[in-house]
This record gives sequence, structure tokens and C-alpha cells, in this order.
Amino acid sequence: MKSFKNGNLLVTSNPHMFAPTNTQKIMLAVVIALLPSLIASIVIFGLRALILAIVCVIASVFFEWAYEKLAKKENTVNDLSAVVTGLLLAMNLPVTMPYWQSVVGCFIAIVVVKQFFGGLGQNFANPAITARIVLFVSFGVRMTTWADPKQAKVLLASDAVTSATPLGVFNESGAAEAQSQFSLSDMALGMTGGSMGEVCAVALLAGGLFLIFLKVISPATPLAFLGTIAVMSLLHGDDPIWQICAGGAMIGAFFMATDYATTPTTTLGKVIFGIGCGFITMVIRFWGSYPEGVSFSILLMDIITPHIDHFCENRLYGNPKKAAKAEGGAK
Repeated sequence: MKSFKNGNLLVTSNPHMFAPTNTQKIMLAVVIALLPSLIASIVIFGLRALILAIVCVIASVFFEWAYEKLAKKENTVNDLSAVVTGLLLAMNLPVTMPYWQSVVGCFIAIVVVKQFFGGLGQNFANPAITARIVLFVSFGVRMTTWADPKQAKVLLASDAVTSATPLGVFNESGAAEAQSQFSLSDMALGMTGGSMGEVCAVALLAGGLFLIFLKVISPATPLAFLGTIAVMSLLHGDDPIWQICAGGAMIGAFFMATDYATTPTTTLGKVIFGIGCGFITMVIRFWGSYPEGVSFSILLMDIITPHIDHFCENRLYGNPKKAAKAEGGAK
């Protein structure tokens, strides 16, 4: 294809696709899909949830702009990908997280995980997920201090009355005790301890269905992810709906296991990816020392995504000699 840009003739190779969507529109759709969960977190935890989200978004946008300025790269702030990363990271943090530690997480997500590997589409792992794990390792106490939603409606400081999480009780005392303390309605409406964006299952489901309706994400990964959690829960003798609503399963399945840059491209690959995420998540929940495994499962599956893509790549079928000859000619 030949085109002119700034007076210069550009010649680009096939294929050439024209579509009504672009990165900015996709990222805007993700932001809109996260708004129900953000609004729910503000209602549940108070004004500090909004402030923390704003801090993370501003820090992420600044780090992207500053790095590209220093590296003399094209500015990509307008594509809204940094906004999505900052918002996703905020939704994966306790509302009591100190602002400066949240900013450290934004630096890790944008500069270390995203920009050091070439920018949008080149990162090997989900930036928000990786930053959350680094923050968990670095600031373990703060990352496991959960505000009690019944005591936090006017919360403005990082101090709060602490509360247990459903998976924390599940890990310590078993399924019966956890389900007696936290009902399905509690988890559906967000009346439990947990990260800002993982407590209200109804809001997350609404956002996820919105992205599927707009065809921003494929339903293959979320269905495989949550379906595997349900199957393993049944095999373990637990309530599958309770396990799906608990912890970060919903936000992980709809918003982070569907990242374009770090997940498989084929439908079969997406299914394998989702099954792997669900399986690792439940292995950690059932037999690990840490009560939640969503972040670790997505990061591990991100790492092996190239192998999944290679396994699921489209192949020529029919006469092996003709297929080999066709492949040779294509090269």
C-alpha cells in the first residue's frame, strides 16, 4: 500500500485492514466498563476509593508521558492505555493503600513492564497484574490490610477498621465458616473486605458483559476461566458460584485475562489460557498458603502465551507435500 504522510511516500506491506475502531476507542470502552465497579467501590469504601483511583491514573499517565519524552519516542498518552493501566491497578489495591506506594506500583506497571519492553503491545505480561504482585511482595502488610465496608463510608485516611476477606476465612477456617460469614448477596453487592475492584460481583459482571456486547473482548477466556473455577469447585465439594464471586476471579476473567497484548490470539488459545488461569487459581486457593491465586495464575499464563499461540497457530491441511510447498512459497 502506498500513502503520503507529511509529504513522504510510505510503502507498507500486507495485510491492510480498515476498521471503525482503534486503540483509543477500545481503551475508552474498558474505562466505561470499569465505572460500575469504581462507583460501587466509592459507595462501599468512601471517597478515598475515588482519590486512590485518580492518583493511580494521573501517575500512570505522567510516567508514560515522561518516559516517552526522555526516550524521544512518539507520545502515546492519547490512546488511553495508561489510563486503563492506572485504573486497573487501583481496582486491584486495598482502599487503605498509601498513595506513594500506589505511585510506585504505577511506575513499575508503566515504565518497567510496559515501556522497557517497547510500549503498548510489546509487554510480555499484564502491567497492572505484575505491579500488583510486586507491591504484594514489597509491601505485604499494606497489601493485605482490608477496610471493613461497614466502617469505611467516610474513609479519607489510610487507617481503617480492618476486615477479613471471604477467601481469607476460607483459607484459614474452611468453606463452611467462610460461607456462613459471607453470603452470596454480600459478595454480589460488595459488603466484604477486599481490593477496591473485586468486591462487587454485580458491577464487575455488568462491565464484563458490556465489553462482550461491544465485541471488545471474546467471551472465550472469561467463560473458560470462570467455568474451570466452577468445575474444580464442584469436584472439591464447594459452592461454585461462591468461588466465582469471591476474590479477584471476576475482575481477572473479564478485565485482565483478556488483555490483547499478553493473551493468545486464536479462540482455542483463549480457551486454553482461560482453563490454565482457572486451574492455577483454584490450586492456590485449595492447597496454597496464600488465599488468592488470580494474579499469579494470569502472570504465569501470560509468560507461556507465545507457546500457546505456537501450538494453536493455523496450519495448512490436506496433502502434506502441497502444504509444505505452499508454506515454502509463502516464505
